Amino acid sequence: MKVLANDGISKSGILALEKGGFEVITTKVAQEQVANFVNENNVDVVLVRSATKVRKDIIDACPGLKIIGRGGVGMDNIDVDYAKSKGIHVINTPASSSESVAELVFGHLFSGVRFLHDSNRNMPLEGDSNFDGLKKAYANGTELRGKTLGIVGIGRIGQATAKMALGLGMKVIAADSFIPQVNVKVEFFDGQSITTTIVSQSLESLFKEADFITLHVPAQDGYIIGEKELAIMKDGVGIVNCARGGVIDEVALVKALDSGKVAFAGLDVFESEPKPEMAILMHTKISLTPHIGAATGEAQDRIGTELASQIITLLS
Repeated sequence: MKVLANDGISKSGILALEKGGFEVITTKVAQEQVANFVNENNVDVVLVRSATKVRKDIIDACPGLKIIGRGGVGMDNIDVDYAKSKGIHVINTPASSSESVAELVFGHLFSGVRFLHDSNRNMPLEGDSNFDGLKKAYANGTELRGKTLGIVGIGRIGQATAKMALGLGMKVIAADSFIPQVNVKVEFFDGQSITTTIVSQSLESLFKEADFITLHVPAQDGYIIGEKELAIMKDGVGIVNCARGGVIDEVALVKALDSGKVAFAGLDVFESEPKPEMAILMHTKISLTPHIGAATGEAQDRIGTELASQIITLLS
């Protein structure tokens, strides 16, 4: 049987699939050619990340397709229900990238509170001629310890983020309409651990209470954070989105950054991805990454081997 890993797969995933008797194709096929390629090469399994979309047209055009797999959490680039109605298995790897995404959240948080994103832009330009000026410009940093982190969506990635926040000595609050409460276990290198219970509260109360807000939700029909929500937040709040583009109104966010209502934002995903707006890309108060939340070697290894395990179980 053949597997097309159109957006790539780790070496460990390839080896696991080959050991299970599968042929793995890693050729990058253009979106409009995916259906033809699948049919011409008798592909049984298509694996994607966030780039390739598997919509109704491809599902209808590929009657031999047995599995569609998503390396990661979000399934918004796959017509999941329609595929299942056609007897196609749809799989993903919700647990594999949690720690990697959570660490990137804190990369953005540390960058925001210590102006790292902006100082890294300006030090090469002015570091030798305006060192004291830059030192003064970036002198009013903030510690994360003792502050309140509001987590919108306390699923696997939200929980991984909560663990890191607790380890830093932050207060953690959460809002999740599907998870009323969760026990979060923080494990240490020597085998010891502590467990704390986080009880979900209303979004409105979270927005009012949090010093920093991080989003961990799937794609939405509308904004979770817009002009109204920004208005009730604390002055000087920091906002991080490593979830999905389109959950924050970017026009309202820029306005709030310009006014000082929001101190900084950290964005890994964007409304108009893969062509983010220049007002976002050029803003000095936004820490930017190009949708790399799960892009660590460790996460990709876990994703590859987990996908392989599911495929082998389903088709063997």
